[in-house]
Amino acid sequence: MRVLITGATGLIGQHIVKRCHEQSIAVNYLTTSKSKIEKTDNYQGFYWNLTNQEIDKACFKNVDAIIHLAGASVSKRWTPEYKDEILYSRIKSTQLLVNALKGETHTIKQVVSASGISIYPDSLINYYEESFKEVDNSFLGDVVKAWEKVVNAFTDVNISISKIRIGLVLSDVGGALPQMAKPIKFGVGAAFGNGKQWQSWIHIQDLADIFLYVIKHGLIGTYNGVAPNPVTNKELTRAIANVLKRPLILPNIPKFLMKKILGEMHILLFASQRVSSKKIESKGFYFKYHHLLPALEDLLIT
Repeated sequence: MRVLITGATGLIGQHIVKRCHEQSIAVNYLTTSKSKIEKTDNYQGFYWNLTNQEIDKACFKNVDAIIHLAGASVSKRWTPEYKDEILYSRIKSTQLLVNALKGETHTIKQVVSASGISIYPDSLINYYEESFKEVDNSFLGDVVKAWEKVVNAFTDVNISISKIRIGLVLSDVGGALPQMAKPIKFGVGAAFGNGKQWQSWIHIQDLADIFLYVIKHGLIGTYNGVAPNPVTNKELTRAIANVLKRPLILPNIPKFLMKKILGEMHILLFASQRVSSKKIESKGFYFKYHHLLPALEDLLIT
């Protein structure tokens, strides 16, 4: 089997590449930097340029499935210009793939695209399954809605579509966890706001395995990429402190302060989405990290 991965050098992409190679799955990847192109039997790079809508169509050769992760990080300050980049990096990369495949003879059966649980409305009481139709009226809600809509165009080139709505990814090498753990290590960690907002988390190994599971079993449709047991921000903060054996002595960090520091992107810390993993579990997927404490122990204890 050979897969084409966009965003292969990102946090999630790197882990998926690693899991692919562990399972003897060859990887083609797209990069905007020609200096990052490698050519080995199981890891082949190809150039693309979103601004010029340019792509090396050789990337599609002998590919069975596409894993589409490309998109600008949401963890940089949301200036008006950068908000445009967050949205259009997702739309333009998807359109480039679809347009490049039109009229081409290809072997690709399926695309598995990243998406986000930010599509679900901010709520302390709802428990979201994939069938929920209302979209959050936030910038990120709009981004995910637009992203999922443009991904549907893969049906125009006879490719089945799957979407993984990703939650809070826990990793020891990037993402939110090292940023949350750092102040706690120095005794200045605290929950955000009242700490009641839900955090639907997932260990990065389980997330990578979900992408490959969906491909190997030909699962079509939308699946939540979250672990079975979401926690509140207060519970997450306490669990990190317990694993690191550090006290939490400071009061919770008020929302107005983080809004002043981070601007609009402060909602990343305060949005609440309690999200269900039952659909992917019903398809036979088994989470190695069901509960938060073993996940944190794996990632934080060296």
